[in-house]
Amino acid sequence: MTRIIAVANQKGGVGKTTTAVNLAACLAEMGISVLLIDLDPQGNASQAAGVDKHSVPTTIYQALLGHVPIQNAIVATPYENLSLIASTKDLVGAEIELSALDNRAFYLTTALKPVIPQYKWIIVDSPPSLGVLTLNALTASNGVLAPLQCEYFALEGLSELLHTIITVKRSLNNNVNIFGVLLTMFQHTLLSRQVVDDVRAHFMNDVFQTVIPRNVSLAEAPSYGMPVNHYSPKSTGAAAYKALAKEVLTRE
Repeated sequence: MTRIIAVANQKGGVGKTTTAVNLAACLAEMGISVLLIDLDPQGNASQAAGVDKHSVPTTIYQALLGHVPIQNAIVATPYENLSLIASTKDLVGAEIELSALDNRAFYLTTALKPVIPQYKWIIVDSPPSLGVLTLNALTASNGVLAPLQCEYFALEGLSELLHTIITVKRSLNNNVNIFGVLLTMFQHTLLSRQVVDDVRAHFMNDVFQTVIPRNVSLAEAPSYGMPVNHYSPKSTGAAAYKALAKEVLTRE
């Protein structure tokens, strides 16, 4: 079965796009066919995956609203086994247009159906909000990966996301579950260690064993249009995301 994973957290700056891109790239490096969908109007995942979003003629905006078949929006990245559906700021318009439509939560689900069999993993980078775009990602997915920054108040934002997932599961998509909580931006400080302990105590087996550290290479890689495993394959950031890719495969 194809795993469709929404990387979501309505709180910004938690490593959501970093996780979507680098997990997708590390899975692809392992020989697994992966489709990365940039569902954030900022388009950062597109750039970080090595694609100039401004040169892509067809984006998720046209595919989501049914203007073109989704196959027309899929582009190759510079990396073997990794394909992309890019996003631009035009996607802000989709948020407004979809809000006025019936079945607004199912547009991504409908659009994806023809291409699901082509990929082992589909990873959706959601915007930092719980609006209609994130709702589409949750409705189309069978798992939610929630990055959680190792900082004070981290659990506050996650509780709202979990409430939304429960609501979606009850009314829109019975197949969606928490795929895992990923601790990100870890530093060797008392605060970071306390957040890790608190999250593990609260969510137990839902928390990945892999922890993503703060790392210069993770911060630099997007500016070069490269996932970290290609930009700096021996860095601690690359090692962490490679470990995460192996761990997520044990949750299939």
